[in-house]
Amino acid sequence: MKQLQITRLLPFLLLLLCAVPAAAQTAADSVKIVTADWHVTTLHKDMTCYEARFDTLYGLPQSIAILELSPRTYRFDVEVHIPRETVAAAAHELGAVAAINGGFFKEDGSSSTYLRKNGIVLDTTVTTKLSTVVNGAIQIRRDRIDITPWTRYSADTCSLAGGTVLVAGPLLLQGGHNYSFATVYNQAFVNARHPRSAMANKANGNILLVVASGRLPGYAEGVNLPQLQHLLRILGGKDAINLDGGGSSTLWSLFAPDNGVLNQPSDNKLYDSHGARKVGNSICVYDE
Repeated sequence: MKQLQITRLLPFLLLLLCAVPAAAQTAADSVKIVTADWHVTTLHKDMTCYEARFDTLYGLPQSIAILELSPRTYRFDVEVHIPRETVAAAAHELGAVAAINGGFFKEDGSSSTYLRKNGIVLDTTVTTKLSTVVNGAIQIRRDRIDITPWTRYSADTCSLAGGTVLVAGPLLLQGGHNYSFATVYNQAFVNARHPRSAMANKANGNILLVVASGRLPGYAEGVNLPQLQHLLRILGGKDAINLDGGGSSTLWSLFAPDNGVLNQPSDNKLYDSHGARKVGNSICVYDE
C-alpha cells in the first residue's frame, strides 16, 4: 500500500506467479492488492484511510476500505446499541472518532455471541447456526488488542476483570498464517460472497479495520472468507477475525467527508455511503 511495502512484497509475489501455476489466481490477486492505486488519506493522528476500487479482484469488481490505527493513540471498545442504530449514528453520539460494525446480534440489538465488559457478562453465544461459525474472540485492554481462538468452554474459564471480550468469527489469521476453516460447521457461510467486515492486528501493533463492500453488481461484488483471509494477509495482518458482515458492514470515521462512511453499505442497493443498516453493536475508537 505504501511504496516500501510494495518494494518488499513484489519479488515474493512474482516468484509465486512463476512457481505455483495452480495458485496463479491468488498470486495475481496478491499483486493487484499490493500495486493498486490506493487512495491514502491521513485522517487524524495515527489514523490512515486506504481506499481502492478494483475492476477485477477475485474475479469480480471490488471496493475495499481500510482504517489503520494505533492502539497506543486510541482507545477501543465494543458498544451495544439497544435499540439498534447505524454505526455512524451510534459512534457519533458516543463521541467516537472511528467505528466498524461489531459482532452478530439479535433483533432487539443484544449480542448473539459472548460479550463481557469490565468483568460482567452481558450476553452469551446462542445455540443457533451462529454458534457454528464463531471460533474467535477480540480481547480489548487499555493499549492492547488480542485476537485469539475461542471454544464453547472458553466462557467458563474467562476471568478478565477489566476490558472487553467480544466473540465473533470465524478466525482468519493467527501469527500471520491462515487459520483453518475445517472446524467451521457452516461451510456455506465460508464460501458465499458477501459484504465482509474484519479486524486485524499487525506485527507493529497497529490495528486494521477492513470492509469489502458487496451485493452491488458491477461495482462491488463482495468476497468469501478465504478471499477475505487472503486480503488481510497481504495487507500485513498478523491475527485477524471476521466480524458480522452482509448489510451490516460499515466503516466510519469522524474525520472522513460527507457522512463519514467510508465503504458502500448495501441495504439501499446503491453504490454510495447511505445504505447503512441499523446494527446491535460496534467496535468504537476513541481519541484519548
